[in-house]
Amino acid sequence: MTLRANLTDTLRLSIPIVIAQLSTTLMGLTDNLFVGRLLGAVPLGAAGLANSMSFLLSSIGIGGLPVVAALVAQAGGRNNAAKINQLYRAGLRVALLLSLALGLVVAVVALNFDWLGQTAEVNAIARPFMLILSASNVPLFVFIAARQLGDGLRFPRVSMTITIAALALNALFNYLFILGIGPFPKLGVQGSAVATLLSRVFMAVAMLTYIHRSGLFREYVQPAFSALPVREFVRDILRLGLPSGLTFFFEIALFTAAMVIIGWLGADRLAAHQIAINMASSTYMMATGISSAAAIRVGAALGRGDRDGVRRAGLAAFLLSAMLMGTAGLVFILFNTTLVNLYISDAPGRGTADVIRIAATLVFLAGFFQLSDGIQAVGIGTLRGLSDVNVPTLITLFSYWLVALPTSYLLGFTFGYDAVGVWLGLLVGLSVAAVLLTVRFFQLAERVKE
Repeated sequence: MTLRANLTDTLRLSIPIVIAQLSTTLMGLTDNLFVGRLLGAVPLGAAGLANSMSFLLSSIGIGGLPVVAALVAQAGGRNNAAKINQLYRAGLRVALLLSLALGLVVAVVALNFDWLGQTAEVNAIARPFMLILSASNVPLFVFIAARQLGDGLRFPRVSMTITIAALALNALFNYLFILGIGPFPKLGVQGSAVATLLSRVFMAVAMLTYIHRSGLFREYVQPAFSALPVREFVRDILRLGLPSGLTFFFEIALFTAAMVIIGWLGADRLAAHQIAINMASSTYMMATGISSAAAIRVGAALGRGDRDGVRRAGLAAFLLSAMLMGTAGLVFILFNTTLVNLYISDAPGRGTADVIRIAATLVFLAGFFQLSDGIQAVGIGTLRGLSDVNVPTLITLFSYWLVALPTSYLLGFTFGYDAVGVWLGLLVGLSVAAVLLTVRFFQLAERVKE
């Protein structure tokens, strides 16, 4: 395939994955929109921090399970339907194991939320919010594991449709449970967490039902395959998935740590950071969608023993991410204040003017690190397609925790640049990761055996 054909194929595969990723992330954005506009800045900051901490503690599973799609793609390149079935069932077992283990961790942190050094008002709101989210890990992980079958076989529109429907349900449930409309109880900010839980249950049930009742996957869920052992594949998924999950964890932990230290600067900075990071996370889902498509296409080429196909699939993904994330960055830079006003209004007596001003500045800065963020995300995906997970874990550990976070602290506190300094540190770390991961992929692509 030519580079142009690779770009077209990557885009075609990426679009439904990106939409699915965006829909999933937009649930958190929807939660924040409802909480921010209906309840104000402090509930927004508290719910955002609780959501971020829950996502951080669950990120090992969220980032690790997508290795199943790459393994399915490799098996698909060899036309091995039995192995695809084993990978699917093994993925569900790993999902249940990780959801229970990580859900317990989320619950423990929620019960001891005062460890984070936030205000008493933030602690009171965030603690029950996180406990509800900990219960939602089970359906979330089951959905993520199940969707890898469709994504790995290049049927990503299934999960896309389900997540879009779940996003609409989440918005409806937010409205009903926050305000207590009709027979629904008025739960305030906790109603947003309940909305997330119910939406995730719908996603898991819908995905499993479609896989087992649709003819699209009949070849891969034959009853005859049910007797095939999966223990070896469970081990393989854990062996590859845990380092991949740690890679994702290090990045999410970086942004969560940045949120915590920004919280030390004041509740207005925390709310502003939450608005800006929500926007950046939404565009980042475009990059992770392309990253997932890259892992699938690189994995399929690797399964065929196609060295040139591996290299071109990776290059196409890098170029596509650069174009999309560069465009998103330009939008952030040009329309930063307008975007912030979608989250929170400057109504009299609400004390939100400073939040809007700070958030607009942070969104402006976020526009500049969109490119680095997109490139490093695709680097992780292309390497996942090659089943290279250990070195990327070390690269992200170095870039995020030994470069980005210390730089953020120095610029934010030592040199007095406040929240702006924290975000400049993030930009430096993401740029280092982008360079190292890109170099790593092209080095390994040249070593693929044909």
